[in-house]
Amino acid sequence: MEELLEMPFDEMVSLLPCRIRRTLARGMNDEQSTAFETLRTSDKEVIKTHRRDVPIVPQFVGKRVSVYNGKEFIEFEIKPEMIGHFTGEFSMTRGDVKHSGPGVGATRGSKFLPLK
Repeated sequence: MEELLEMPFDEMVSLLPCRIRRTLARGMNDEQSTAFETLRTSDKEVIKTHRRDVPIVPQFVGKRVSVYNGKEFIEFEIKPEMIGHFTGEFSMTRGDVKHSGPGVGATRGSKFLPLK
């Protein structure tokens, strides 16, 4: 990990996956750049952002980030395994559906059952 932090930025970028290299090479838009710099330099305990397309680099490791998933902010800590991914990959937008048994009135036979 220390080796990655000491490495020049251009050299470190060459070790990242293609999608991240492309994002960094083409340059980020203003909102992405602002979020990237905030993540890199902020000393806040938790950094809240709506930006799901910010690439995770070694300078972010150990920081707590809260990313909006469309409904709420999902908080997580950036770990070394997350380098080379986007922030949105760790804030799921869709949840698991858990179905239970049918309710009263769901079938023809249950129409005449008492509620209690």
